[in-house]
Amino acid sequence: MPKYIPFPAYADDVPLDLSFVYKNEKPAGRHGFLQVSGDQFVFEDGTVGRFWGTNFNGGGNFPEFDYAEKLAKRLAKIGVNIVRFHQLDAEWDTPNIYQFSKGERLSNTLSFDPESMKRLDYLIYCLKKEGIYCYLDIFTYRKFKSGDGVENALNLKDAAKPYSGFNRKMIELQKRAAYDFWTHINPYTGLAYMDDPVFVMCEVVNESNYFGFKLEVEPYVTEFRNLFAKWLEEEGIAYDAYTCDVNGKDKELVDFKVHLQSIYYTEMIDYMREIGVKIPITGTNHTVYSATCKSQTVTDFCDSHVYFYDWKWGEKETAKFCMNKAITQVPESGFRTLSLMRVFDKPFFISEWDMPWPNEFRAESPILYAAVGALQGWSGFTIHTYSYGTRLEDMNILGKEVSSATIGGVPYREGIFSAWNDPAKFGLFYHAALITRRGDVSPANKRFAIQIDDLMDMDKPAFHISSELSQIAAHYEGDTDVKLISENEVLVDEESGEVRSDTGELYRSWAKNYGTIDTDKTKCAYGFLEKNGKIELEGLEVECKTDFAVVALSSLNDKTIERSDSLLLTTVGRAVNTDAKFDGDQMLDFGKPPILIEVIEADISLKTECSTLRVWAVNAEGFYIGAVPTTYENGTLKFTLGKQFPSMYYLIQAE
Repeated sequence: MPKYIPFPAYADDVPLDLSFVYKNEKPAGRHGFLQVSGDQFVFEDGTVGRFWGTNFNGGGNFPEFDYAEKLAKRLAKIGVNIVRFHQLDAEWDTPNIYQFSKGERLSNTLSFDPESMKRLDYLIYCLKKEGIYCYLDIFTYRKFKSGDGVENALNLKDAAKPYSGFNRKMIELQKRAAYDFWTHINPYTGLAYMDDPVFVMCEVVNESNYFGFKLEVEPYVTEFRNLFAKWLEEEGIAYDAYTCDVNGKDKELVDFKVHLQSIYYTEMIDYMREIGVKIPITGTNHTVYSATCKSQTVTDFCDSHVYFYDWKWGEKETAKFCMNKAITQVPESGFRTLSLMRVFDKPFFISEWDMPWPNEFRAESPILYAAVGALQGWSGFTIHTYSYGTRLEDMNILGKEVSSATIGGVPYREGIFSAWNDPAKFGLFYHAALITRRGDVSPANKRFAIQIDDLMDMDKPAFHISSELSQIAAHYEGDTDVKLISENEVLVDEESGEVRSDTGELYRSWAKNYGTIDTDKTKCAYGFLEKNGKIELEGLEVECKTDFAVVALSSLNDKTIERSDSLLLTTVGRAVNTDAKFDGDQMLDFGKPPILIEVIEADISLKTECSTLRVWAVNAEGFYIGAVPTTYENGTLKFTLGKQFPSMYYLIQAE
């Protein structure tokens, strides 16, 4: 029978403080403004920008001052160095950028609430002190109102997608909001947002495109047809803009939509440059067909989102179903969606990713995503999300952050994505941050530019699984010095059941259901380890007695694992709420506190030059539980986990 032990989370702290690893990175902005150099982010002093972090959603962006101070320190301790401010403008948030509290009717969205800005300003100040950068998401869920002068505002959805990308009134309103953000002076830093290098990235609009959102609300459909007709005339193309299906896939329509989205991004970016914004700006982050990706090529960097889930989450407690699969059980894990959005001459960032609760195998995701990102040479990740609010002291179960079954009518916002208290995801941020920020995983040796011919087809064989093999990116037009291949070329044979990076550092098998990361400073075995027996890495052997687990080991200094006198070993698999009830893929009961982790039992053999290492088990409060018995012989440290002093974290340090 599986054995579980309590491993609660605390909103004001984490068990271990690894901020010393990054002590030279404080305060954020010390390297100057972030810039673009080829396919990398580089600060003004030449330091490469690599980021591991989280989104703050909705009301989570406006904490009280004392909470902001504790929050910034908590994030820094676990290795986070970037926060994306997401859903600032959603009217269902409390607070949001336009209204600090509910009650008085909000007749327009023409100005920011002073109290909301005060809270956001102080949060930025606290993050900056702790070496944490900011990604500003300026247009996400803004609900335009008649008081804004927007026609038929009642029938427009969040952010008025997709009409806000071409309607002049709404574009001018977006410019006004951008101006108000960037010229705002933070009283706690003394700097306008545009003059503060704590800000490193910005997007024009979150998840918007002309292919995933239908054109159906007047007078905007007619406005779109008029713009289309004018473009057709200018291009000399014979096509009827007034009788066509504006939501169809005719080539003329697809080409115009790519053009329309591109000029919208260009106009907004040019405007922000005019008012003095210095940092890299992208357009959006929604991979819906290659057509949406092509329109991104006019921006400073590319951004995309990816999720590994397929659940049906209703308002009723009994209407909650989840795709309960592991990444190690399937050939494709979502990376092809990301690679479709990447081009080789621009940096690439992933501003949302997740493998959300209650998938019992989600512990695979943080380290694997970080490792593949490093292999690809991507610039980093922010998980969706840390939390939707700040009242977390009583949020002591997984998957449930609020009292209601929905927020803004959406069931999953009740807490499915809240990662701050999840041992299986947030608990592995220590290692994921080290992989990303320190560059523990080497970039791939080979590069393949994949020629995109069909803009309305997502199923391109060349992208299938190959993100775990070599560096890949989409190529649309023009010359390239990277090897160019067809979108139909197969780089990884799915029938082989496995993929190994061309560096040899990453391996994953969907036939055997496990994977490994094997580098000088971080090593990891993940997946269904028990059935695969002894997993042998360079200098590390893991023989797991628990069916599913992640076993990760990282050096906590500049030395390799074999030479290091300070290491962190993390073992985690399933994390659940006490008395949670499931029936296959259906959740019947959230359960109650405390949060539990399954004890991982494993025999560890570690090659080390340090003969005085002790293995200290660390509990959720950061106390030493006890020293795990070890033997040292012929340069090898051996010990068994899970029997004495079971935990999730083990500090391995010399006396």
